[in-house]
Amino acid sequence: MKAAVILNPNAGNKKLVNEIDFICDRLNTVFETVTLYKTEQPGDGADLVRKLEGKADVIIGAGGDGTIYELINALAPLQQRPVFAILPGGTCNDFSRAIGMNQNPLKAVEQIIEKQTEAVDVGKHGEDYFLNFWGIGLVADVSENILEENKEKFGKLSYYMSVGRTLNQAEPFQLKMTSEKASYEGEAVMVLIGNGPFLGGTRAMLGNSSFQDGLLDVFVIKEMGIEPVMAWLQTSPDEEQLNPESNLMHFRAKEVHIETTPEKTVDCDGEKETTTPSTITVLHNHINMIVGNR
Repeated sequence: MKAAVILNPNAGNKKLVNEIDFICDRLNTVFETVTLYKTEQPGDGADLVRKLEGKADVIIGAGGDGTIYELINALAPLQQRPVFAILPGGTCNDFSRAIGMNQNPLKAVEQIIEKQTEAVDVGKHGEDYFLNFWGIGLVADVSENILEENKEKFGKLSYYMSVGRTLNQAEPFQLKMTSEKASYEGEAVMVLIGNGPFLGGTRAMLGNSSFQDGLLDVFVIKEMGIEPVMAWLQTSPDEEQLNPESNLMHFRAKEVHIETTPEKTVDCDGEKETTTPSTITVLHNHINMIVGNR
């Protein structure tokens, strides 16, 4: 098997750079060839993925959530999709946590060497793909309000510092949501659609969303307050709340269509490149990934 490592040298305060030679040496013990590519600017990783189609059996993304988002958006449309693996090197590394990868890259490479592979679902909206989540409203505002200096100094704690600053600023918007499972039309402050269980480095917000069940976990919070937030955080993995009168809705669906007034910026795995309206679907078992211990 031929492996390609695509490294973002700037991810996670550049902590992967000093370890990458050792990591490649370890990979060379089990792969026929290991080729290291270093990105220089946004888009380089995606270009490399497309050029490697049919040439690499395994592509290893070495970086944070933004790096993984870019690579999965290049991988997902390919006809010949290589196995994908993650060497976590960012702040939260949400999907790498979901698939059980050790957050120490030197231990994660040992998991990659084991080559334990499973098929995982991929979310899609428009022409874009995501592994972890799609969100509008409060979740996008929290991401937007993270101070870069806090991110560098406090890591994933900076996400919760932003939550504290943003909660009281949540502004409702008009939402029209339809799916095969549930519908809603009225005010909301957030819609969060999960494929993976981690957000901001913790399971608190997405519970046990499964990336292998062919379904998306949909959460709608209609107004900000203690009651809906506590109901959300206490939602059990299999509990659906379909009452349109409740401040919290939670259900699982294969496809969800979202319209808003005004249009809202979409936060997709931490990247904000599109706006509503959106149709979000799940591609079941679309990518084979090397996983760790879960």
